[in-house]
Amino acid sequence: MDEAQRILGFKSKTDTVVLSLTELVRRRRIEELKGLAGRVNLDLDLDRSRRRPTVAGAQGRRRRAEQP
Repeated sequence: MDEAQRILGFKSKTDTVVLSLTELVRRRRIEELKGLAGRVNLDLDLDRSRRRPTVAGAQGRRRRAEQP
């Protein structure tokens, strides 16, 4: 416990335990998600979900910006 408090920079044992458990749960969830790699088919359109303009729209803006 002393080593964890020193490394994490916490004075209280409570803060040390809370952060440690939060990190442990986060890492376990990441491992579970890694186990699903290749099993879940996500049919996403990233440009649309990120509200990016189409290629033609982006070029049009660039051309206008280049004009004097």
